[in-house]
Amino acid sequence: MRVLRWSLIGLMLAVAPAATPSFGAAVPTETITVPDSTGDNTVVPADPAPDMNATPDDSAPDTGAPADDTAAPNAPTEIPQVEYDFSKLPLPVQRLREQIIAAATTGDPEKLRTIIDAQDEPPDFGPSDTGDPIGYLKLQSGDAEGREILAILIEVLEAGYVHVDVGTPDEVYLWPYFARYPIDKLSPPQLVQLFKLVYAGDYEDMLSNGVYDYFRAGISPDGQWQFFTSGD
Repeated sequence: MRVLRWSLIGLMLAVAPAATPSFGAAVPTETITVPDSTGDNTVVPADPAPDMNATPDDSAPDTGAPADDTAAPNAPTEIPQVEYDFSKLPLPVQRLREQIIAAATTGDPEKLRTIIDAQDEPPDFGPSDTGDPIGYLKLQSGDAEGREILAILIEVLEAGYVHVDVGTPDEVYLWPYFARYPIDKLSPPQLVQLFKLVYAGDYEDMLSNGVYDYFRAGISPDGQWQFFTSGD
């Protein structure tokens, strides 16, 4: 019995697992013997234990994932030269601006008709099927008489302006300058100027879209009223 007991103890010691290495210590590569379907034994190298002290590889290749770019495709990126001195405008532009403001101040949209009819081409007021530019302006107003749209026109032409598309057929003096200014770069004083035209909620929408999308007006250097439209 004593011989059998010692034999059992020896067998248990022979099959006991090796001591577990301490955390962070190197673990030697082992092999695992796996019987295959024919009864033969196949030696398979075990996966090396991961190095718990390894640092991330900063040289990992770029996955090529596109950057998150939600800005509008036509959003302005350059800071333009903003002017507030209307005496710097060419004389034809000065005269037409003053005529438009004077007509709008009367509260009667029909007073703009004389200015419109004096041009070879009427201003672009937006997509209209009415055939009547004054009628279309009144449709865009919050009141039936069109006085709100006249007030907006005055506020637009009294804002700062920029001279854009110089040397091209689209060259104009543009009001307000926000139409060509990065909307997310406005300073606190400029935001006060913007809030004369729009509400804070409108501004938040503009930030999301990346562009100023309210009313703007353009006059060509030779004193032709080119447009008064909203949108981007």
